[in-house]
Amino acid sequence: LYYMVIASKAELEILRESGKNLARILDMVAKEIRSGVSTLRLDERAEALIRESGGLPVFKGYKAYGSKGKFPASLCVSVNDEIVHGIPRADRILKEGDIVGLDIGMRHPAIGGLITDMAITVGVGGISPEAKKLLRATEESLELGIKEARIGNHIGDIGHAIETRLKKDGFGVIRELVGHGVGRDLHEDPYVPNFGNIGEGEELKDGMVLALEPMATAGSPKIMIGKDSWTYQTKDGSLAAHFEHSIIITKDGPEILTRLQ
Repeated sequence: LYYMVIASKAELEILRESGKNLARILDMVAKEIRSGVSTLRLDERAEALIRESGGLPVFKGYKAYGSKGKFPASLCVSVNDEIVHGIPRADRILKEGDIVGLDIGMRHPAIGGLITDMAITVGVGGISPEAKKLLRATEESLELGIKEARIGNHIGDIGHAIETRLKKDGFGVIRELVGHGVGRDLHEDPYVPNFGNIGEGEELKDGMVLALEPMATAGSPKIMIGKDSWTYQTKDGSLAAHFEHSIIITKDGPEILTRLQ
């Protein structure tokens, strides 16, 4: 297994600074969301803010397993039935009632800079009661998963907490897309599924850096990949939501790196 364990106070401070900056940037991008705005506009704003902060966008140019080419943007923008990895486009215009997933990652400017990764899903204007319920449950499942990210617990404890919360409201739990380690690379071991059994999976250790990211559907959890070979969508066209935080496991419990202070 290859995963990052924080070895120094300097590394921890880099991650904290990067996470705080990323949370601020994503908050500013989210405030741009309104009916009539293109998803490309959101990406352009995100990249400008990342570079202004001295960071580097880690998604741009990223090559994923199975994709036909490198990801062309700094921000993933996934609308309605799109789960993750939506490619921003000038002709994709947001409208009232849409829900929009924003996923962003940044490398800190320090030499060998470390990576933080986060995501939120927000509504455009007034959204349906079903969409509100989906967003609330998915965000709450992330918070419950984070609470289980403690020394001596297991990956399965995190997944079980997330899965239990989502199923409580009858939402689909996507099994093919998972959280992951993060730090020196965007995707590191261990994988962190959004389902699991208490006490199963790898044991969590002091200093591990993880990106937890529940993804839920209002209908069936079955997914498909779009024609662009990047965008994952629900197979039945139902709404999907995605929330993510980068965290570090410490002796005092989980510390969320990507939360606005």
